[in-house]
Amino acid sequence: MAKPIKRLYRSRRDKVLGGVCGGIAEYLDVDPVVVRLIWAIGTLASMGIGLLAYIIAWIIVPEEPKR
Repeated sequence: MAKPIKRLYRSRRDKVLGGVCGGIAEYLDVDPVVVRLIWAIGTLASMGIGLLAYIIAWIIVPEEPKR
């Protein structure tokens, strides 16, 4: 039997700002705090590029459909 396709969505349940990190955490099946810490460290290390990437992801990644 074929496995259902896994899709990336912004989280409705686990969001602080836009739900991007929560959605990535659900997709990767990890704790959202880990994703947020990695994203924050990456943003600081890249002198703000992570913030731009977050905004772009917020616009591009669709919100999780209502169940």
